[in-house]
Amino acid sequence: MSTELQKPDAAAASKHTMPSRESADRKQLTQGRWAYTLLAPSLVLLAIVIIYPVLNAIIMSFQKDSGLDPATGFFSEGGPAGFENYTHWLLQQCTAPGGGSVACPPGTLGAQFWDSMGTTFFFTAVTVAFETILGFWMAIIMARAFRGRSLIRAAVLVPWAIPTAVTAKLWFFIFAFEGIANKLFGTQILWTGSEWPAKWAIIIADVWKTTPFMALLILAGLQLIPDEVYEAAKVDGASTWQRFRLITLPLVKPALMVAILFRVLDALRMYDLPAIMTQGANGTTTLSILVVQQIRQGFNTAAALSTITFLVIFLVAFIFVRFLGANAVDAATSSGKAK
Repeated sequence: MSTELQKPDAAAASKHTMPSRESADRKQLTQGRWAYTLLAPSLVLLAIVIIYPVLNAIIMSFQKDSGLDPATGFFSEGGPAGFENYTHWLLQQCTAPGGGSVACPPGTLGAQFWDSMGTTFFFTAVTVAFETILGFWMAIIMARAFRGRSLIRAAVLVPWAIPTAVTAKLWFFIFAFEGIANKLFGTQILWTGSEWPAKWAIIIADVWKTTPFMALLILAGLQLIPDEVYEAAKVDGASTWQRFRLITLPLVKPALMVAILFRVLDALRMYDLPAIMTQGANGTTTLSILVVQQIRQGFNTAAALSTITFLVIFLVAFIFVRFLGANAVDAATSSGKAK
């Protein structure tokens, strides 16, 4: 009797289970459709704002600029250029007056590509290194509990909040020949009129402006480290250096790498500071400045240079995310687990 009574119960349970599963699957499908519906406007907007300009620039980079044809002397509307615009920059090949290609003469924009590439990476490496060290030091100080900490945090962010153009003009006056820098140190340095002083003037200005950004991101990572970890390390007799090396650095690494990635990508696009402080003279021409200068002579050739710059930045970002662990998604996941 008991076995016969249990069979209807099992059948009834299976009947109740099947509709519930079907309803759950139907609900999940409905949620998926709503998700795509709500995301569609954002995806369309991103395609218009980002994807279309990038694809259009790539298409333009394979077209010739309109102008006088050196071979015939007549005006040309352009036409397909193949990889001519890319070889113009990468191989520094310019069009000869009688047709054909020759090495770009010194002083022309085509002859400045590799110098601008080296200048861009030099600014990126030096500024990011200084900003990471100083930002880490400032973040450690701001992470401590002391009176007036909120005021200090707000004051530190002031340089970062100032527009870059205003910052560039401010430091231009500071590094003028009769400016504060020479008066303060009793020197007569042409800060914006000679190569290495101009480069270091730009580096100092960029470090002053962007170090607070690094400090803010690193501070967010430091605040996710539980105080109990440091207390346990103190009980075990760990020194200050050991706590920093074995606890702080490993746990703050995800946030630190994301901060460095953001700054590297931003520094590779540097334009405002050198353009305003030195107009790109004295070995301070970056890739972005070179693009703007080329736009005045030809859009399609400038599109090729923009595409090269984009590929360089994309490659750097890929290396950071793939091999150096600078993944914002993983950092957010680890932060959520820490909480």
